Amino acid sequence: FKHNVQSLRMVDVLEKDGAGLNLTWEVRDGIRNHSGDEEPATLEGWCVRRADRIAYINHDIDDAIRGGVLKPFELPRRCLTVLGDTHSKRINTMILDIVRNSADQPFVCMSPEVSEASEELRDFLFKNVYNDDWREEEERRCDYVLTALYDYYSKNPSLMPTEYVQIDYREGVDRAVCDFLACMTDRYATDDFTALFVPNDFAIR
Repeated sequence: FKHNVQSLRMVDVLEKDGAGLNLTWEVRDGIRNHSGDEEPATLEGWCVRRADRIAYINHDIDDAIRGGVLKPFELPRRCLTVLGDTHSKRINTMILDIVRNSADQPFVCMSPEVSEASEELRDFLFKNVYNDDWREEEERRCDYVLTALYDYYSKNPSLMPTEYVQIDYREGVDRAVCDFLACMTDRYATDDFTALFVPNDFAIR
């Protein structure tokens, strides 16, 4: 699953009850290449790509601290000195740095100092959060939930909402179930899993 590819399918195929949105090639390119190996073809697309990196680095730090995976004092001191010691300061530093260094340039970029600090912070997150045992266990649970839902709706496609049943007729059950799961929020998926597979309290007493 590649979320940038699915995002493009959302606007091309799934929005407006299957009619899709009439977006320009440039906007679609920005959606398709806001992450991944391929680079955006426009400066606007590069702005989206940089904004995505800024957002996920900073929000993942906050999530890790709230979840007890990280303590604020564990963050690399050099990164905090360059970028700031709070969520808002780091975002402000990164955005202003991009604006200053990209003005009157044919590309969108950070200064070497801010870029290095940002990459160091990203590497720190990969080592201490993304590849942490706690994160791997959570991913295992997510995989279990999604696999169970995928198997269930693959065998019972008529139980999906009407728009996904129609996709089943047009493009096959695999595509329909993938679209259905991709459009679920975390809460919807866990609630649906509970409703389908977890016995009610009164049934197990």
